[in-house]
Amino acid sequence: MSGSYKAHFRRFLEAAPERLHFAAHSHHYWPDVTFEAQVQCWEDAARLTGGKWEVVLGEVLPEVQRGIARHLNLPDPSSLAFAPNTHEFVKRLLSCLPAERVPRILTSDGEFHSFTRQIARLEEDGLAEVTRVAVEPFDSFAERFAAAASKGGHDMIFVSQVFFNSGFALTGLTALLAGLPAEPFVVIDGYHGFLARPTDLDAVAARAFYLAGGYKYAMSGEGVCFLHAPPGYGLRPRDTGWYAAFGKLTQAGGGVAYAGDGGRFFGATFDPVGLYRMRAVLRLLEDLRLDAAGIHAHARALQDRFLKGLEAWPNSVLPLERLVVDPRVQPCGNFLTFDLGDEAASGLHAGLAAAGVATDYRGSRLRFGFGLYQDAVDVDAILGRLAAI
Repeated sequence: MSGSYKAHFRRFLEAAPERLHFAAHSHHYWPDVTFEAQVQCWEDAARLTGGKWEVVLGEVLPEVQRGIARHLNLPDPSSLAFAPNTHEFVKRLLSCLPAERVPRILTSDGEFHSFTRQIARLEEDGLAEVTRVAVEPFDSFAERFAAAASKGGHDMIFVSQVFFNSGFALTGLTALLAGLPAEPFVVIDGYHGFLARPTDLDAVAARAFYLAGGYKYAMSGEGVCFLHAPPGYGLRPRDTGWYAAFGKLTQAGGGVAYAGDGGRFFGATFDPVGLYRMRAVLRLLEDLRLDAAGIHAHARALQDRFLKGLEAWPNSVLPLERLVVDPRVQPCGNFLTFDLGDEAASGLHAGLAAAGVATDYRGSRLRFGFGLYQDAVDVDAILGRLAAI
């Protein structure tokens, strides 16, 4: 197991020293450098007032673009746009689809609410035709999804890199996209994959959109989400803000002009503090020589320790046969999911909360997230509190 990184998370850890926070997949602790970054954002605003945007757009944002591109192996950092949440990007992507007919969307039955709620609402009014491929059984999902996509006729293909309600990780993105027709938008939701699993987008950067954000394993908090936009797709979103006109402009027929790079997916004025926090995190990771592979290895070591502890305790309230994805045999994100039934999941979640352990549940599924701010001591401690329950 890699060493402990707790020294970089003292502010969060000391704010609630008795809490065991195993919800890294939901609300990751922020490293201490983000506190100084947040103060720096305030001080820049006080010092420069409206002139702060020259710093935000000319210094902070390009550095964050370069850092994200480095971790994802993107060939061009300018392909990245930013927004306060991924739902803004979902709306802009949907606004690029054909208006003269009902757009056809292929997705899975395991996508996060920012997408599933929006397309379900469009479905209600006959404004979208949606095909959903069941994620389970996991072993055949990639094959079944690729088969559905290869039939053609879709305007958008939207799928998660790591599924939020199970932890199952979709690997082989290059192979998945290889047989697809060139026309449909391909969108990869990487929110549970970015800085949680090694991700190399170089081979698919010209074909697929990729969206993620800072709230989870990027450790940067709210309000800083990003979208990689491949060249040639979605050149003029109908849902557009005035920031999309920054930079090199392109226009057709004398109409509304757009930036020629990923900036075409920008919205309007936003709070830049999330960018400051993300820049600080990216700098910290560089100083620590940590990438997604190192973060994932740290989380996997903690997961293994947790599962071995449960194996040694046969009367566990968390039976291993209830584990939805076993990371020892299947590709998995940095959290574990147990399907316990609605009543048992909510009951154990409440019992853990009363014992000072933060987890979360979705219906029948209780989830445990692992991150850099934990070490072996925390895993042993949660096993002890589970035993007490």
